[in-house]
Amino acid sequence: MLGPMIASDSDIPRSGASQTGEPPEGGPTLDAASRERLGRYLQALYEPVLDEGLDPRLAELLGQLDRDRAEQDGDAPPERPDC
Repeated sequence: MLGPMIASDSDIPRSGASQTGEPPEGGPTLDAASRERLGRYLQALYEPVLDEGLDPRLAELLGQLDRDRAEQDGDAPPERPDC
């Protein structure tokens, strides 16, 4: 298991950093095995959060946001599921 992950100054993108996702010359890189291990670690870390149910108040707010956006765009509002 990986230890705590702390961002250092060298991990923070600078204004001159590449926008393509490529690290700047001499910047930090991870090999494929490290990226895979990091991905599995993050999945395991966040899996319990993803499995939690959505708070009904938050679900209602998101539904209202969808309806407001649809109204602004002139679309028919999405169907509201019966709970």
